[in-house]
Amino acid sequence: MMGRPVLRRLALACAVLMLAGAVWLTGPATAQAPAGSIKIGLLYDHTGPFAEGGSLNSWRGAKMIIAYVNEHGGVAGKYKIVQVDGDSQSKGDVALNEAERLLNVEKVDVLAGLYSSAQAVPLAERMDKEQKLLWITTAISSKVFDGRNLHYVFRPQPTGDQVGKLSVQYIADYAQEKFGRPARDLRLAIIYEDGPYGTDVSSGNEAKAKELGLNVVLKEAYSAQAPDLSSLVTKLRAARPDVLFHTGYNPDITLFLRQAEEGGLRVRAYIGHGAGHSQLDKLKENIGADRVEGFHTVDPAAAQLLDPNGLRPGVWAMTQEMVRRYRKEFGEGELAPHVSMGFNNLGILLTDVLPRAIQKYGGWSPDAIARAARETDIPDGGTIMGYGVKFYPPGHRFAGQNERAFPVVDQVIGGRFQIVYPTSLAQVKPAVLLPRSSPLALQ
Repeated sequence: MMGRPVLRRLALACAVLMLAGAVWLTGPATAQAPAGSIKIGLLYDHTGPFAEGGSLNSWRGAKMIIAYVNEHGGVAGKYKIVQVDGDSQSKGDVALNEAERLLNVEKVDVLAGLYSSAQAVPLAERMDKEQKLLWITTAISSKVFDGRNLHYVFRPQPTGDQVGKLSVQYIADYAQEKFGRPARDLRLAIIYEDGPYGTDVSSGNEAKAKELGLNVVLKEAYSAQAPDLSSLVTKLRAARPDVLFHTGYNPDITLFLRQAEEGGLRVRAYIGHGAGHSQLDKLKENIGADRVEGFHTVDPAAAQLLDPNGLRPGVWAMTQEMVRRYRKEFGEGELAPHVSMGFNNLGILLTDVLPRAIQKYGGWSPDAIARAARETDIPDGGTIMGYGVKFYPPGHRFAGQNERAFPVVDQVIGGRFQIVYPTSLAQVKPAVLLPRSSPLALQ
């Protein structure tokens, strides 16, 4: 449970700030008396396909929480944050080069962000070997941590494996009611981009299907840069799935959906997993508002969709603060889950971990931050995304991963996302099936 000193500190910041993000802090190996400001490098994709797939929204959330903390005196009410941005350009090699620039040229104390798992997997290992602390806000691949025993990398996010398993469990729970037959009689197909992100989510899909004894009729990978996915559509048509599980980024999702419609693919339910599937406004723009009704996405919750009664005192006020700032700076429209990820997870570092590192361990060296992070103990309902925070310790298979994080299932109902699963968090009962009006619906 969160200690009284932490609650008092958050109250002074006007609310309980438990939020999602990624940051790296560097300093001498031993604790020091801190002085001056904390320079943070935010590493996201501002250009390229990942930008509109969620990376830009994560950056917006991170940017807003930095502004909020600075307006309330800075970290621990004393240390202002200087933000320095880096653009990974949706390319792995550029991400590594930008990390080097931020650390060695800009001399940032903190490196934060990372949307793409393809960037996060190699960068996490590199940072840990150099004993520099990396705080991941958004990238979800289990491969970032699995079996690597990282000591200087932390992530409040759930894993891709969790995301994949949840979507299959969701379908299994509603099979009889919505499809009129047992889950084992449904035909399931899994398609995914072939990077760490898609591979991890699809592995979760497959593992849960096997555990439940479900029938996977096709599992197929593709390149997110593929210019043509018509052959994949042909294979899906031959497999005749009832439910299609799809993990992709942004342009590839649009390309697939257009070619699926043109190629005559018809399914009864369509389940996406985060990234481009969670950017509802962009989906509507790319394929038409009338064509997204009934679509699903599986991701950490968009904070504004949660029931305030399930949160700890003061947390909902921070959700409202996030929404207010977003509307003022970026306008109206759907607040994608990625906004909450940037705001929430970076906030955990800024308001829970860093103050403890400074006050208890003398500064913001990587060792001080890592020790402080391992003491984080936020209960469920203590962050704006509903989950708590407790990192697996060194020696654990997933050392550095938040063991309390969880995703939710959203469905587009009435033109907007609503949480439909798990039932304990659901806003409405799901339709599950695509409506008859959907061009992808099997009539």
